[in-house]
This record gives sequence, structure tokens and C-alpha cells, in this order.
Amino acid sequence: MRHSLALLLAVSTTAIACDSAAAQVARPAEWDARAAASYLDGRMSAWLEWPNAARDHGTACVSCHTTLPYALARPSLRRALSETARATPEGVVLEQVTTRVRLWRDVEPYYPDQTRGLPKTSESRGTEAVLNALILATRDAEVGAMSDDLRLAFANLWALQMRREPFAGGWAWLEFGLEPWEGPRSSYFGAALAAIAIGTAPGGYAAEPEIQEQLALLREYLRKGADGESLFNRLMILWASSELDGVLAEAQRRTIVTAAVGAQKPDGGWSLSALAPWQRIDDSTLDDASDGYATALAVLALQQAGEPEAAAAIERGRAWLIASQDSETGALPAASINRNRDPATEPAKFMADAATALASLALADGR
Repeated sequence: MRHSLALLLAVSTTAIACDSAAAQVARPAEWDARAAASYLDGRMSAWLEWPNAARDHGTACVSCHTTLPYALARPSLRRALSETARATPEGVVLEQVTTRVRLWRDVEPYYPDQTRGLPKTSESRGTEAVLNALILATRDAEVGAMSDDLRLAFANLWALQMRREPFAGGWAWLEFGLEPWEGPRSSYFGAALAAIAIGTAPGGYAAEPEIQEQLALLREYLRKGADGESLFNRLMILWASSELDGVLAEAQRRTIVTAAVGAQKPDGGWSLSALAPWQRIDDSTLDDASDGYATALAVLALQQAGEPEAAAAIERGRAWLIASQDSETGALPAASINRNRDPATEPAKFMADAATALASLALADGR
């Protein structure tokens, strides 16, 4: 990413206000990067072995909740821990993504039309093209050179960019009625990830003449979302604007930053339930308490934006993340916004996977 990856693994002790203004919670001295890495490696291994995640050619589905956040955060954790080699599951993810990129015309889509109904093939291809490009761009950014595999991933991505309204500039995106990544408005989440991939790619890829027409469409699509989308999607677009120039007008950036700071809770965190008008499928009540995923996303997006007015909110958000890390598992708390899940089930862990990975990225990538 373009902004400094200065490690924020040691921060001074402070206090953050709780919901009752009188109560105070002492801030721990540091984020336990080793515990977070151990949790994420274990969860990534479990996902790769889970039968429901298996796909053809010996690969697994690249999930938005576990695989993608892991692939984004694990390099930062590796640097923080002075590890000299990739963790085993990280290597497996990269190998599988590379396999699917190279065999793009031969691998089956994640969810074919024939078994999952129309238009799941198109949605699967669009989603996977974006995720593959971002994961390989993150890998290549570490070495500072663009690989042939990343160029092929971008070729797959651009071939699937939508050209007709109302989705011109974006991609078909998986829609299962599952928020926040596979819902009716998740195409903006996907387009923001595409912009982050382009901005992350090394070697000045974003300035190459051959992609400027497609980039103009993408920028316009994201600008439209910045004015009318949920705060969740606007935080994603804000993050994207920090990686790819020209995504947002300055007034749009300031508006999103102001809205995000205004949504921070008294305890320093953010609640996912407050970032969009979600409604659970099982009609159970959404928890409005601060959670790990919303807080990590808000802190990461605000840090990357670099607006001075957000400095205090960022500091309090980082404090909440550090104080909320589970001392035994290394994970952060986050609950499903789709249904009240049994904690013992595999899907119940997905939000914590995403929260822990994004928190690790935010705490390692802040200034």
C-alpha cells in the first residue's frame, strides 16, 4: 500500500471512555501480533480444509471473510514478527490463487449457474477476478515488481468490468442476501477492492495508458457510491481513495470522514449495526455494541485517509482494538449481522476472522 507500513505494535498506556461516561478502561501496552497471527493461521488452515470451501483443481473458495482479510494482513504480521518465510497457510493460499488465475478458462466458477441458478456464474467470475487481483497485488507489492501472474489476473478482471448502467465501472458480485460482503449493494465493496488492488500493484500499474479508460469508469462508479451508499460502503470507498488517486473529490472525502468520526461510540469503537440498515434473516435483534470488524475497518480507512480531524478518533479506535483482543485466542469479537449464530459452528467464526485480520492490518499500517 502507498502509505507507510510503520508498525504500531507498541503504544502508550491511556484510557478510553466506556458507555457510562464515568467508567474508564486502561489501555494495554501493545497489540499481541503473535497471538493474532496464530489465530489467523489456524483459521486459514481450517478454512482450506473445510469441505464446504473446496473447489475444483484442488483449490478452495477465496472467501471475503477469512481468505481475503488473511491474505491482506499476514504480510504485515510477518514483518512485525520478523518472520523470514511465509506461514504455511499463506503459501497455500497464494499457490491456489495462482493456479486459478493460470487456469482461468478451465476452472469452474465458485457457484455455477447449473447448480446455483442464474446469474451465479457471472457473479462468481466477477467476484473471484477482483479477489485474485488484490491478493496477488499484495504479494507483488512486497517485492516491488509486477509478476506475469498479476498481469494475467488484471486481464481477467478488466475483461469482466461492467459497461452498462447502473453498474458501469463495477463488477458482477456474489449476492446471497448475506451482509456485509454478499448483499444487494455489495458491488461497491467489490469495486473498492478492485481500486485497492490497482493502487497496490507495484511498478506504476495505475498509470499505464492501456487501462485508463477502464479506470475512468471505475472511478466514476465509486464516486456515485460515495454520495448515496451506506457508511459501510463509503468507508470502503474512502479506503480505496487512499490507494488510487482520483476516486473521490476532496469534499466527498471530508464528508465520509466526518460521518465516520460521528459514528464512533463513546467507548472508542464502532458498531457494524450502525454502518448500514442491516436486518437479520432470522429477525433476531442486532447488537449495537462496538465490534471488532466495524472498528478495524473504520480505523484502517481513517488512517489511510490521513485527515487531521480524525486523529483523535483513530487513537481511541486503536485503543479499543488493543483492549478488546482476546488474551487467550488472539481474536477480536465480532458477530454475524445475518443471524444469531451458534458460536460452536464454523460460520459463527467468520466475522472474528475478518475483524482480527483487519485489526492486525490497521495496527501495523497506521502512522
